Amino acid sequence: METIVLGIGETLVRDDRHWASWANWLGVPAHTLSALVGAAVAQGREATDALRVLRPDMDVDEAYLARAAAGRGEHLDESDLYPDVRPALAELRSAGVRVVVAGNGTVRAGELLRALDLPADLVVTSGEWGVRKPDPAFFARVVEVAEAEPSATLYVGDHPADDLFPAAAAGLRTAHLRRGAYGHWWAEHPDVVGAADFRVNALTELVGVVGAHPARTASEDGSGAVGAGRPARVSYLRGL
Repeated sequence: METIVLGIGETLVRDDRHWASWANWLGVPAHTLSALVGAAVAQGREATDALRVLRPDMDVDEAYLARAAAGRGEHLDESDLYPDVRPALAELRSAGVRVVVAGNGTVRAGELLRALDLPADLVVTSGEWGVRKPDPAFFARVVEVAEAEPSATLYVGDHPADDLFPAAAAGLRTAHLRRGAYGHWWAEHPDVVGAADFRVNALTELVGVVGAHPARTASEDGSGAVGAGRPARVSYLRGL
């Protein structure tokens, strides 16, 4: 692999603070919202559907702006990073791999991430690009900034519908990270197992992926075509 691209939420950044701040804003116990998020994940729905269970008429984007206006907007610091982030990214760069962080997030999230001075060549969010995962246009941008062929670019993420399936459809290699609610719940689903070139439990395992052959190759179904044999998307995972 020449380039490794990583998502943000539950790949680099823990979501604890994110959901706790929403619970505080809505005036409910953090455990209540966490349980509802877990239910949404298990049903293959958007995690933000948990907010709408509590407030059916909520416009999440408007609520985000209201929080920011009230001085309770986004915050991100070193404690929000998973402990393997810095050592893994630093080792990948030392191995000569281009490291890109590109995932869903606001413009503010991009600013906060870059302020952490991660060992990465580029840090960018969907808010800065004007397009969100799983839109194919997002992954077209990933291909552009990777500065490598799609077959030599690995996209790493926890979310099958937002990360794994659309990255594979764009011709990128994929690594499914067993982390966070989506990463753990869907890890052993046959479509996830079949679509992932690699499956990892920690970012530090990516260093071993750099020169490795994918666990699932295009030739497994006998066609020899790039991307051949990748399964149909899960019908009940967010309608994919």
